[in-house]
Amino acid sequence: MTSWPVHARITGPIVLIGFGSIGKGTLPLIERHFGYDKSRFVVIDPEDKDRHMLDERGIRFIHQAVTKENYRHLLTPLLTAGGGQGFCVNVSVDTSSLDIMELCREIGALYIDTVIEPWIGFYFDPKLGPEARSNYALRETVLAARRKKPGGPTAVSCCGANPGMVSWFVKQAVLNVATDIGLKFKEPKTREEWGRLAKKAGIKGIHIAERDTQRAKQPKPMDTFVNTWSVEGFISEGMQPSELGWGTHEKLMPFNGRKHKTGCGAAIYMLQPGANTRVRSWTPTAQAQYGFLVTHNESISIADYFTLRAGRKTVYRPTCHYAYHPCNDAVLSLHEIFGQAGKRQKDLHILDENEIADGIDELGVLLYGHKKNAYWYGSQLSIDETRDVAPYQNATGLQVTSAVLAGMVWALENPNAGIVEADEMDYRRCLEVQMPYLGPVIGAYTDWTPLAGRPGLFPEEIDRRDPWQFKNVLVR
Repeated sequence: MTSWPVHARITGPIVLIGFGSIGKGTLPLIERHFGYDKSRFVVIDPEDKDRHMLDERGIRFIHQAVTKENYRHLLTPLLTAGGGQGFCVNVSVDTSSLDIMELCREIGALYIDTVIEPWIGFYFDPKLGPEARSNYALRETVLAARRKKPGGPTAVSCCGANPGMVSWFVKQAVLNVATDIGLKFKEPKTREEWGRLAKKAGIKGIHIAERDTQRAKQPKPMDTFVNTWSVEGFISEGMQPSELGWGTHEKLMPFNGRKHKTGCGAAIYMLQPGANTRVRSWTPTAQAQYGFLVTHNESISIADYFTLRAGRKTVYRPTCHYAYHPCNDAVLSLHEIFGQAGKRQKDLHILDENEIADGIDELGVLLYGHKKNAYWYGSQLSIDETRDVAPYQNATGLQVTSAVLAGMVWALENPNAGIVEADEMDYRRCLEVQMPYLGPVIGAYTDWTPLAGRPGLFPEEIDRRDPWQFKNVLVR
């Protein structure tokens, strides 16, 4: 595009917490698409290796970590300086999303993040059991805060590519499947209506099915964790218990699966880390593949959003989970870290756009169990297309930062919505903002099921009558 639309004006300060791969990628999108006072734009990060990008623009940089001890004292004056409504964009690690979100709501500022992040130490605290370290538990804290103080300044929780964009993809995919199997319906307006349509369409479950084929120009060195996005973030979530939204069609829970005793009840967790849990899935380019069942907020929020209840009884819920095949270097990095009993590598490295030879990040949603078997809908963004449309990021990053952009636009257009999840936002408006940055967005049907090629040369305990049982999906 030769010119980019200015979607809204931010009347108060902008505080960008975190200037890693996502922070750097978000910066040019804010510059393009919003009117704002540059003198009140502040970036905060404990590392200053890229501060030259801010110095060149005349943007203030604070070389400091946001901590449990200093966040109120540090952020309050920054978000209220000069009047107007401030906007806090939190794309950092080791900062409590909930605490910062609640502070923003107290002082009347807008807020957005890409994940529910806790203060440093939470993910690896030996005093916490697996249930307490789960994304389910983190999400419940945010839902509790919303129940305690409904309404008020908008705070968008978990609005990156996934969680975030994929919730918008799910709604479009449900409409596409319902149309293609011949259902007559009006587009849903409420959670219950969306659940009814998904049930009527026969959707048993949803994989957040991703394949990252971006290749580095140089081979991965030993004792280095290489990834296309935050290494710290990936390791943290990969070491959390594997979690999934648990559907009503499922017959048998995994032997090490556990239910939660409180909360919405939409998900279960497994007594093993997500980055060491493999599942069978499918994307258009890779076709059949193994992915990692890494815990993500959307696995729970999507399953919860589409849940139908009759009194206390759950009558419909789709199974929902991540099925992630990261870039090949990240797969090798995971083999290293688990081979060393969880010891993280000496060096952590994120591949920038100049270090990648080629490849795409194919990220979408696989809706399965309906009359046409399975349908994948999503983005096939390449590194070449990414270089053409936005600087300072690879394809993985742009899928995230463009979702942050869409969430910011929605928040500015709906400034008093309270705490919201991506599932509750206007998916059409959000995708309208995001689409210029997603490359080809396609839908593809497949006749593949997790039973393809099985049992093969060795006996397996599989459910032949229902290919889409989780016991068939899980790699044991």
